[in-house]
Amino acid sequence: MTPQRVSLITLGVADLERAKTFYGALGWEPTQSADGVAFYQMLGAALALYSAEDMALELGRAGQESGSGSIALAQNFRTEAEVDTAFERAIAAGARALKPPQKAFWGGYSGYYADPDGHVWELAMNPFWPLAEDGSLTLP
Repeated sequence: MTPQRVSLITLGVADLERAKTFYGALGWEPTQSADGVAFYQMLGAALALYSAEDMALELGRAGQESGSGSIALAQNFRTEAEVDTAFERAIAAGARALKPPQKAFWGGYSGYYADPDGHVWELAMNPFWPLAEDGSLTLP
């Protein structure tokens, strides 16, 4: 067993159709859908959009605030221009800008937005982490 892995990331959403529309505007296409959930194939893992109400029941947290914690999902790009394009596309799709892309103290370029349910995404170009042809990242 490989302990350092994530197979599925599930985001609780208030309105599944709104979330699917938002991610669709970013170019994400669901691979599978069922009542209350949509699955998106990623490189080596999957993303699920799941009814927040149903998720709270499944987690044993019905009626409680589930919160989002301090977490950011990230997409890395090869160039600053790609970061800017992805950020603009997210904002046009309905995301809320948290921090516009800019030079970062660590030597790269990054920005942050929140999707319509408040999930935070970082868009970054890290000159120290080259991406594979398919866009996947292997730490050097």
